[in-house]
Amino acid sequence: MPIYRLEPSAAPDDPRWDNAPTQGTVIVRAESPADARLVASEAEADFLEVDAKPGDGVSTSFASAFRNPLLYSVVEDTGTRFAAEGPRAVLEGDLTRDVLLTTRTAGGDAKG
Repeated sequence: MPIYRLEPSAAPDDPRWDNAPTQGTVIVRAESPADARLVASEAEADFLEVDAKPGDGVSTSFASAFRNPLLYSVVEDTGTRFAAEGPRAVLEGDLTRDVLLTTRTAGGDAKG
């Protein structure tokens, strides 16, 4: 499975960051560039999983900055140090503990 880098592409002062803060560069194993966006966004906590719910039954996963092509670009990482074999997963990133649900290293160990 390919390895992808999701990199912030908007300027730091871009107003779009007001709705979804940057998490820096994130490296994922995914099936496609579009799937890479989903893998990264699935690693973020949804408001349904924490006490700060926007409303009953309302998910915020669709609002991830990783899903916005104006905020993040996706580049295939062909010279990566991570193995292509393995499950869809976040392999490395600057995600904070408050946002990150699960991060896997190349060896499969959880961190974060």
